[in-house]
Amino acid sequence: MKHVFMAIAAMLFAGHSFAQHTLSGKVTDAKTADILPGTTITLQPGNLMQSTSSDGTFSFINLQTGTYTLQASFIGYSEQEKEVTLVADQSVEISLQPSAKLADEVVVSAIRATEKTPTTFSTVSKEQLEERNFGQDLPYLLDLTPSTVVTSDAGAGVGYTGIRIRGSDITRINVTINGVPVNDAESHGVFFVNMPDFASSVQDIQVQRGVGTSTNGAGAFGASINIKTETLRREAYAETDNSFGSFNTMRN
Repeated sequence: MKHVFMAIAAMLFAGHSFAQHTLSGKVTDAKTADILPGTTITLQPGNLMQSTSSDGTFSFINLQTGTYTLQASFIGYSEQEKEVTLVADQSVEISLQPSAKLADEVVVSAIRATEKTPTTFSTVSKEQLEERNFGQDLPYLLDLTPSTVVTSDAGAGVGYTGIRIRGSDITRINVTINGVPVNDAESHGVFFVNMPDFASSVQDIQVQRGVGTSTNGAGAFGASINIKTETLRREAYAETDNSFGSFNTMRN
């Protein structure tokens, strides 16, 4: 009889040890409680991996009793680990915290001339732009560069302004912002009136006279104006810049 009880106990213990359980759960945004479909879920030990479904849920089946670690990762969120002791079917909820990561700065320099480049160019720095900038359009901030003539239909440097470099008008001048062409696809012109006070966000401007290193656009044979904007600031900041002039003109 004793052996019978021992055999039954051994069978119960073996059945409990090899029981199959299901570990399921849902992944949400910790701030908004929105579901996060496509989150990568990794289960250790076992190195099992799956992605959450369209409703943000996941499920691992046929798991033995034991302690497991869930790892959840999703683009734009901090990775999170959760330890689970599994003795029966269990459901968990994982909330991920949003995480803004600032990537390394990428400077578009392939279209920019250097001292070793066989072309004539001038670079207007941010400090020089700030000295000249009173709210005019970009062409008027470049009027001191060699071989440059600027015009304004109102004579004030604001509104419909034009620029010529070595006699070539704006349709033969290739304008890029961080390497992206700005010239209109049909007229090949650039309407600076649509970029009011854009100079406040510019790091520097390089003007290449004649055929330069710019590879974008058909108008680069006249000249090139390469505009590079300021880099992203992760820390919060505030600044103010006010200007006043004749005829009650002002810039804030």
